[in-house]
Amino acid sequence: MTRARYFLIVPWIFQRLEGRKTPGSEFSARARKSEIEVIESIEQSEDSAGNIGKVARGTLKRMPSSVFWAGMGTWGIRTFRGALSQYSRSIDRHYSFLDAHKRRSLEQEEMENHGANWHQGLIPPPPEFPGSCTLTLSRLESDYLRERIMTTCKSSLLAVLAAKPEWRCEIPPFVWEHPWRKEFPSHVRRHLEHAQNFSEAINGVMLLYNLILAEQTQRHELIESLREAFGAWVDLMTSRQRAFETWSREEFWSGVEQDSRLITPGCREFINRWLDLCRDRSFHSLREDSEARELVRFRERKLKRSLARIDNPKAANMWSGDSGTGRLEFRWGISSDILEDIFDGLESHA
Repeated sequence: MTRARYFLIVPWIFQRLEGRKTPGSEFSARARKSEIEVIESIEQSEDSAGNIGKVARGTLKRMPSSVFWAGMGTWGIRTFRGALSQYSRSIDRHYSFLDAHKRRSLEQEEMENHGANWHQGLIPPPPEFPGSCTLTLSRLESDYLRERIMTTCKSSLLAVLAAKPEWRCEIPPFVWEHPWRKEFPSHVRRHLEHAQNFSEAINGVMLLYNLILAEQTQRHELIESLREAFGAWVDLMTSRQRAFETWSREEFWSGVEQDSRLITPGCREFINRWLDLCRDRSFHSLREDSEARELVRFRERKLKRSLARIDNPKAANMWSGDSGTGRLEFRWGISSDILEDIFDGLESHA
C-alpha cells in the first residue's frame, strides 16, 4: 500500500465498469486496462508520489486493486464478500440480480441496498475521473475514509489515531515511540508493550542468522558490521531488561492467538525457545551460544528444507547479505503514511 486515495480510486474504477454493465467475460481485462490508464493519469498529476506501477506501466503484475482488496473489505468500502477473482466471475450474476429487482418494481431504496458490491455511502468520483486523477485527497474524501476507519476498526490503534488529528506529529520509526502514547486507551498501550517486546527480542534471531551466514561465506566486512549490530541489540535489550523480565508471555500469546490463526505450533515453539534463551542467558553470550545457533539452524532447515542457506555453500553464496535484520514495525510505516494523507485532506479547502 502507498497512498490512501487508492481506497477510493479502485472502487471508482469497478463501479464505472459495473455502470456500463461490462460482461464477466471481459471484466478482468477491462479492469486491468482501466487501472493502467489511471496510472498514466496519476503520473501526469501534481501529486503522483506512490503511484503504483509508474515504472512497469502496462507490464505491471500486481495491480492496485489486488493490493487494496483486503483493506477495502476491512474498512467496509467493499461489501462484496469474496476474492477479487470471484468478484469478476460473479459480475454477470450481479447484473441479473439487479435486473430482476427492477422488473419487480421494488422501491429504489430497497433495490439499491440489495446485492451491492460497494458501500452505499461511497464518495462519488470527481467529474474528471479517470481522465484526470491525483493521489491527493479532498476534505470530503478524507472525512469519508476517516469515518470508515472509526466505524469498522473501533478498537484499533489506527482508529484511535484517526480520531485525533490533533495528535499529528513527526512520525517516529516505531509506533510505541509515539509522543502521545500515554494518552492511548489502556488496551492499545498493552498491545504496544507486547509488540515492542516481541520486536526487540526477535530481532536478535535475525541478526544471529545473518551473522552465521556471513561467517560461513567469509564476508569479513559483514561479519564486523553484524557483530556491531548484535552489540547494539545487546545494549537495547539490557536497557529494557526489566520490561522484558516482567513481560507476560501468556498474555502475549493469548492476544496473538485471538487475532490470528496462522501461528503454527512449530513457530510458537521456536519463538518460546528463543525467548527462554534470552531469559536464561546473558544477552551478550547469545552471539556465540551453541544452543542459540543450533536453534536458528534447525528453524531454517524446518522452513526451507533443501533451500536452507546455513551449511549449504551454494545457497549461502546467493545470500544478499541482509535477510530481515531490521526490527519489526508492524506496518506502522504504511499506516502512518495513510493517516498523513487523510490528515492532509482534512486540512485542505477542496
